[in-house]
Amino acid sequence: MGVMTYCTVGSNRLDEAKVFYDALLAVAGITPLFEHPSGGRVYGKDGALNFAVLGPFDGRPATVGNGSMNAFQFDSRAEVDAFHAKALALGGTDEGAPGVRGPDWWFSYFRDLDGNKLCAFCMG
Repeated sequence: MGVMTYCTVGSNRLDEAKVFYDALLAVAGITPLFEHPSGGRVYGKDGALNFAVLGPFDGRPATVGNGSMNAFQFDSRAEVDAFHAKALALGGTDEGAPGVRGPDWWFSYFRDLDGNKLCAFCMG
């Protein structure tokens, strides 16, 4: 059985995006692993690849996927709240403040500097 192991977002503002994601992902203990040949950056935690912000492979401008979203799971509501707040403090835009979205589901939504939609959540 396959398991999803990482996600990527495209950016047209890679220098700014790296500053945004360096600070945001640090809240979750996710740190830069290496620079990507596109000018982007690859991030990980505990030796595993988790996330990357890249320039698109085809060389065309990055665009936001309508209906696409990447999610980060946390252990507590406080961690979700802190991640969401950090994203907004770094210039991200709110797409749904932290709150209950189902039985014991605590979710929040925001967009990064390029408009990519991201989620932070915890269950239970």
